[in-house]
Amino acid sequence: MMDDPQPPRATSCPYLDTIDRTALDFDFSPHCSVTLESSPHIYACLVCGKFFRGKGRQTPAYTHSVDAGHFVFLHLSNGSYWCLPDNYEIRHEPSLRDISLALHPRFTAEQVAQLDAQRELARDLFGRRYLPGFVGLNNLNKTDYLNCVVQALAHVRPLRDFFLLAGSSASTDNARNDTSLHHDHQDVPSTHNKRKLPHRNAQLPYEEFSPLAKSFSLLLRNMWSPHRFKSNVDPHMLVQAVSVASNKRFHVGKQAEAGEFLAWLLHQLHLGVGGQVGGGKRKKKKKKINDVSNSDNGTGGSVIYDTFMGKVEVTTVVKRRTRRGHDDALKMTTEGGRDGNDSTNNSSMLSKQEKDDEDDRAGSDDEETIQQKQRKREALQSLADEIIYVEDETVTDMEFLQLTLDIPEKPLFKDQDGGLVIPQEPLVNVLRKFDGVSFCDVLAMQQQQQQKIAQEFDKTGSEGGIIVSKKRRYKLKKLPNYLILHLNRFKHNNFTVEKNPTIVMFPVKNFDLSSYVFREDGVSQERVPSAEDVRQMTTKELKHLLTKHGRQDLAQSSIEKEELLQHCLDFISTTLPDLLTDKYDLVANITHDIPAEVGREGTQRNPLEEGSYRCHVQHKATGQWYEVQDLNVTETMPQLIGVSESLLLIFEKKDVGGTV
Repeated sequence: MMDDPQPPRATSCPYLDTIDRTALDFDFSPHCSVTLESSPHIYACLVCGKFFRGKGRQTPAYTHSVDAGHFVFLHLSNGSYWCLPDNYEIRHEPSLRDISLALHPRFTAEQVAQLDAQRELARDLFGRRYLPGFVGLNNLNKTDYLNCVVQALAHVRPLRDFFLLAGSSASTDNARNDTSLHHDHQDVPSTHNKRKLPHRNAQLPYEEFSPLAKSFSLLLRNMWSPHRFKSNVDPHMLVQAVSVASNKRFHVGKQAEAGEFLAWLLHQLHLGVGGQVGGGKRKKKKKKINDVSNSDNGTGGSVIYDTFMGKVEVTTVVKRRTRRGHDDALKMTTEGGRDGNDSTNNSSMLSKQEKDDEDDRAGSDDEETIQQKQRKREALQSLADEIIYVEDETVTDMEFLQLTLDIPEKPLFKDQDGGLVIPQEPLVNVLRKFDGVSFCDVLAMQQQQQQKIAQEFDKTGSEGGIIVSKKRRYKLKKLPNYLILHLNRFKHNNFTVEKNPTIVMFPVKNFDLSSYVFREDGVSQERVPSAEDVRQMTTKELKHLLTKHGRQDLAQSSIEKEELLQHCLDFISTTLPDLLTDKYDLVANITHDIPAEVGREGTQRNPLEEGSYRCHVQHKATGQWYEVQDLNVTETMPQLIGVSESLLLIFEKKDVGGTV
């Protein structure tokens, strides 16, 4: 039945003292607890916490108010308060403000700017203290990989600020976009794929975000909110949105690889906020040795690309096995012993040979001449059937959101208990893949396909030949402000999944990647000016130096030239050297642990299914590192982070906060 067209309104209600805040939980998807259906009009009973549809007569909410004697309800979409069955709206009630903040957490630009400096602990309804942004996420049956990825991304400052402000900018009337994310059972990034954005940083309004992007924004706002009724967050809505968007590729009850999920999630968020479809390979061409392919077609269009997008040059060398061919063999025989520039003689010999091949009439020549022609044909055919190897080199500029690193193979020797001897490898050795010199072997084809093609080649011959080997060389052309490194620990085969337990040691601070970056042609790395150079600059040049590197505040606050000069001298001696080098600090680390008995001799258990994920994040204000595993949040030391079985590493470019 339809709601009353003009319900009465009141500013107070005599039943407000019946509200039980400890029973309220707004982390769940808004579905009626009686009919299990979703609707734009779902109400939460503020006495028992259950969700009901509608408020008109014969609706579940109206019936519940009469049967149970619960009279105060909250509209989950627009945040209005109602008293049933009297059907009047409760307005201008200050005592209900904490419930509104818990339902729709909102942030201003000033509040977001102070998040990293926040030191005060918040308190929930049960008296437990928690630090906003460092709260546990409930594990919904093997969703720890999703929890760790969200925890890591929640501390990437540009990404966090974007989704906190995007969700907070929606008006109260449009707040139903947060709580009605799953009214539709289809993900909608495909509707944004064809949208042409006018410029690089163009984005959709929050109301047009995909359900996945909206649920991600709501989850981040709940994690950073100091007005929670409980000190942990349930990611139910995001898990459901991920399951729908991935066609149950990632769903409850099935463990997944965190690196694979992170790559998928970033792509979906890019599309969900209105990012353009594209990226990846930008230009591809075959080239001669020492040729360089220049491609500067990089595109962004979203905060995802602007934060994580880098560029790498990939040189692929493919070695093929093929036959020489009749034309090449004939050309070799006609050009043998002659000057390569004598094109007239070559063409005449080719025409003569073709004429001799066509003249097969018996008796046209004597027997000796026929035998000579026959031997010549056999020699030519033998030369044409000769197996040769041809190498093709291709240079491609590709954009990436994360770099996948191959860990050295685990040792074959076992310890006395039948387990593996766990080796240690520094991260700089693993990064040799991107040194711009070394070639890495690539498995060109599956073995069965290779054998099938080889059999066809032996029978009939193949014009392109079969791939014998494929090698690639990687050169980093541009590093992003936030670099994601994926340590590929899991190897899948037809029978089982194997995990490489090698510990990759890495620095937590000042990780220098300058030696791995090969700048674009014509772009050289800027040098740090000396103190003498700075003293000789004019006032305009000093302000330009500060403004160029993101310190407009110093340039505008300085009145006298002496003060401006001192700011520049301090800047070039402390901050500027780090800005001009590719030094990174660790932001988040995701590790994967397996039980001690998994991987021992005689066991066939899947390490991916049996293992669990942990995440390490740092509180910027205090410098304290925290280890988050589902609902558990504990302090840890940075020395332990660098020697863990890391799977995903997120690094922040040093002092990027002043340059972005």
